This record gives sequence, C-alpha cells and structure tokens, in this order.
Amino acid sequence: MKKLLGLVASLLLLSGFLYAGVKALTPKQTVNSKKTLVLYNWGAYLDPALIKKFERQTGYHVVYETFDSNESMLTKIRQGGTSYDLAVPSDYTIAKMRREHLLQPLNKKRLSNWKYLDKQCLNRSFDPDNRYSVPYFWGTLGIVYNDKKIQPETLKSWNDLWQRRYRKQILLVDSARDIMGMVLISEGKSMNATSSVDLKLAEAKLVALSPNVKAIVGDEMRMYLEQGDAALGVTWSGEAAQMMQNNHHLRYFVPAEGSNLWFDNLVIPKNARHVQAAYAFINFMLQPDNAARNAAYIGYATPNWRAKQLLSKRHQLEPQLYQTNLRHLTVYRDLQPSKLQEYNDLFLNFKMSSH
Repeated sequence: MKKLLGLVASLLLLSGFLYAGVKALTPKQTVNSKKTLVLYNWGAYLDPALIKKFERQTGYHVVYETFDSNESMLTKIRQGGTSYDLAVPSDYTIAKMRREHLLQPLNKKRLSNWKYLDKQCLNRSFDPDNRYSVPYFWGTLGIVYNDKKIQPETLKSWNDLWQRRYRKQILLVDSARDIMGMVLISEGKSMNATSSVDLKLAEAKLVALSPNVKAIVGDEMRMYLEQGDAALGVTWSGEAAQMMQNNHHLRYFVPAEGSNLWFDNLVIPKNARHVQAAYAFINFMLQPDNAARNAAYIGYATPNWRAKQLLSKRHQLEPQLYQTNLRHLTVYRDLQPSKLQEYNDLFLNFKMSSH
C-alpha cells in the first residue's frame, strides 16, 4: 500500500487495543484449528468491525498480524515460520512471489463475488488473468494543494512544480521510486526507466527543484497540509483522502502526463493451512457492503464497482480518487536490485543537496 503513513503512526497502538485477542498470536493449538484464519496485512488496513462481523457470521477465529513493508512481509513468508492463510502484498511483490512459487493459484469457482470486481483492476501485468491475486485496494500518486494558497489554473502538470511561485512551498513524500518516477514522467520517460543516463538526468532535474522544496517527509505531511503550513505536496491518493476530510480547502489531482497506479491484492501463500477460511474471507470482503465499509474506513479506492456505488459522496471525495481511465497510469515493475539501489542512491543525493 502507499502506505497509510499518516494513519499507521497514530493508529498502530490503538489497533493493538482494538484487536485485543485477535492481533497477537494465539496459542499454537488455536492457530492450527480448522476454524482459524491467519491474516497478514498492512497496519491499520482493515476495519476492525469487519473482523468481528466475519467471525460472527462464519465461526472462524481470525489471527491478525501486520507488516510495515512488502520486503519484510516477503522475507517472513519465504522463511515459512508462520503459515499465513492470506497476505496483502503490492503489485511488484506479487510478481516476485509468483516467480518464486510462493503462492497458490486461485480457484475462481469458489469466489462467488468475483463479479463485483472492476475490470480495470484485473488482468494487470504483475498477475495476468489474476491467477494468484484478488484486488483489495488501489491508488495513485498525485498532487495535493490548498485552494486558498494556489489557483488551480496555475497547477496542471508535474512540470509546474518547478515554477518560482512555489519556492519553499512543496512537500515531497520520502519515497525514491515515487519521486524519481515523478521526474521521469515529467520528462516523457517511463516510471520504470532503467537507463542510467535517464536516471542521472532525472536526478539533475530533481536537484533543480530543491529551492521549491519545503521538506521531504513521511508521516508529517498530513499535519503540515491540514494546518496550512505548506501549499502543496506530492503524495498518494489515500493519504490525500484523509487530509481532505480534515481540511476542505485541500484538493487532489493526478497530472495529465500520467503517474503511478498501484494495487494491493489478497493472495493465498503456498503453505497456507486454512484454505477454506481464506476463500471464505475473500468472498466476505468482496461483498459490496463490506468492501464499501472498508473503503470508507481506510480512505483508499475500492476495486469493487458495486461498493463504489454504495459509498457516499463524502467518502468518494474528489473524482480523481477514482480515476475512470487508468490507461495513462503506470504500474511499477519489479526492477533488479542493482537498479533499485541506483534509484535510492540518486534520491539520497537529492535529499543531501536539499538540506
């Protein structure tokens, strides 16, 4: 996910209380029970009330564990110490897990609510024909701005961020892949570029943005933008949704040149012990009322077309949170480790030059 930065810091502790006997590992005999579901998810990425509802309706007991990065999740599943029945990796990680034979193929005949999934969220490059994964949430990378400080007509393109009028007004999310990708697409390049020449040129252009950058931040972005301490920020759609609920002068959009489109999907790991429980939970979460409730609670876009219809305008907020045409958006590919390191190193150079 992208990644609920503002929510995780403030809600993880609260989630521990909310999930009480659910979140911590239960005794071994409970985990091995046939009436158990062991779920591995991002922190604060599921409405706790839905777990209680699922348990009440099905009789299954949910053991809920959380992770804070795709990498940590993947490492734990590779090690195989805990047999997770469901996990929620992001797009490029799903591609890795497929290649490493860490996933069970889906039997879609057991998924009666598959019909509610938007076709635009299916058959993506990281899992053609959705053989292994079920869309859970999706989102975009875009620009949040305060309409009291910025006139919308002055901000249409990624390239507009380099205007002098925005000196010390921009917040950037602390993510090498996203910020380097933003610059690459502003130059007409792919957000999955691997040419060292293209990446070096992107770094140079990013350094030229430094005078306009107020800060490169994580959790703090929500606070700064909600309180009006900065005019605009580059962040993810779900983060934008949370901000806009708290400050009605904030707006979100995805520049016309395109941007990143990401997906978090439900998968069944190869060593899952409670496969029947996994299918029951997937079907439960695909029920439109449950999917709508979860989307309202989390703030990201649901891939469930019927659930979207059920959401109130307050929860849908800006139309850009639910792009009607996803074709001009780019899903990140799983790049070689050496190339990812190059992205990280160039972004670090930019961060050091911005101080």
